[in-house]
Amino acid sequence: MKAALYPGTFDPLTLGHVDLIERSADIFDRVVVAVAFDSPKKTLFSVDSRVAMGREVVRELGLRNVEVSSFGGLLIDYARQLGVSVMIRGLRAYSDFEYEFQLALANRKMAPEIETLFMMPKEVHSYVTSSMVREIARLGGDPADFVPAPVLRALKRRFGRRAADLRKRHAR
Repeated sequence: MKAALYPGTFDPLTLGHVDLIERSADIFDRVVVAVAFDSPKKTLFSVDSRVAMGREVVRELGLRNVEVSSFGGLLIDYARQLGVSVMIRGLRAYSDFEYEFQLALANRKMAPEIETLFMMPKEVHSYVTSSMVREIARLGGDPADFVPAPVLRALKRRFGRRAADLRKRHAR
């Protein structure tokens, strides 16, 4: 059984992430979407919320070979713990490549038995980032074209009132 690990902060999960999850599920027997909880990034949603959103998206898509979990520490240690031999890394633009390439080489040095597979989202999602989605929602915009429904609901719960207040203040 070939298994893959797709790690990230997923804060929040975007349609670009979903695209890679769906395509990975077609390639591998088992896909683990691993939500990082000790990232240096300042996150909007708690790790439990990000895992819950991911699980809801996977459930709504009917992806029976995909699971969502959280991890901390070295990614290669988590991959070994799960018995996963492939890590999926998303590349949106050339600017992502340098960082991802260095990370893949470091992981290969520490864990030569684990391969990194770079995947690009569909072009329609190639410019979408989680930080862009957070900013759109924070400023009262509608991020519906960039995130799956469960994430949109969470963003509306988080920013609904504040976003409406911002729009009112700006209209004055």
